[in-house]
Amino acid sequence: MVCSKTIVRVWQRIVILLSAALICASCSTIGSVSYNPWQVISLPTEANLQDIAFAGNAQHGWVVGSEATLFETVDGGSNWKPIALDIDEPRSRFSSVSFSGSEGWIVGQPSVLLHTDDEGKSWTRIALSSQLPGSPSTIVASGPNSAEMTTDVGAIYRTSDGGKNWKAVVQDSFGVVRNINRSEDGQYVAVSSKGNFYSVWKPGQNTWEPHNRNSSRRLQNMGFTKDGRLWMIARGGQIQFSDPSEAEGWGKPFFPDRKASWGLLDMAYRTDNEVWVAGGGGNLLCSLDGGKTWQKDREVEDVPANFYRIVFMGPARGFIIGANGTLLKYQGSAQAA
Repeated sequence: MVCSKTIVRVWQRIVILLSAALICASCSTIGSVSYNPWQVISLPTEANLQDIAFAGNAQHGWVVGSEATLFETVDGGSNWKPIALDIDEPRSRFSSVSFSGSEGWIVGQPSVLLHTDDEGKSWTRIALSSQLPGSPSTIVASGPNSAEMTTDVGAIYRTSDGGKNWKAVVQDSFGVVRNINRSEDGQYVAVSSKGNFYSVWKPGQNTWEPHNRNSSRRLQNMGFTKDGRLWMIARGGQIQFSDPSEAEGWGKPFFPDRKASWGLLDMAYRTDNEVWVAGGGGNLLCSLDGGKTWQKDREVEDVPANFYRIVFMGPARGFIIGANGTLLKYQGSAQAA
């Protein structure tokens, strides 16, 4: 009986010690940014925001999202008003918006394509072929009457006549994609829906180049650095940067913040060296040295939403969009004291 009680006490101590160790392991030891450069903007919607873009007039912009959500701003993003569109599918998910001057495009699912040539005063629905592989995923306005569109199975199309006709750049799909990102020089990187592999496409190629993931962790998202390398976010908050000196080479994986390991979703560069990473539960991290060391923006931790995407339109202008109508506007340097 005495022996049994002793064993119970020993196990109780072990459990207490293990619990304490787990608590310490979950504590974030990462430093804090000295200044929060993000302003939380309230939008009257519960929709999940997907993309944001501005016209040639830097003050005039739009944000799109689920439930056919479209908001417009005329003051650079401080105030927004909802825009109701007369479309057949009121529950459509608008996934991408892009402008070149006064001409803009919106795409979404299922099979939505909208076009404006008067800076959003009016939007025209353009019919898409039933033979289109997949549903529209992203769009980039590339000049007068011109745009480049991708679908959620990896097809790439271009138009030069305002959307009346589309030419396939890459028509063969490689499967449903989780996300797809475009570099400034027109390259694409796409992650498969299950995060098992990724594919890269460069202008002039007829097909995608598939690549296996380089660890047991499933891929979450990928994109391009300012100097043309690839960045990779894997499950568990793991980040890697490609090594251009080696074919399919990657640098050592790292975790900028173990506490945020349950969800990092996107990365974006404000300058050549300042990079931001966002994720679930209001997680927002910043590196001022190109990803070598990291700090945490703790003043936005209480925002009750996942941060899906970070978009910078230049060093002085940027936004973070997320769930439940979450919108953060960049308003100053993180290096400010």
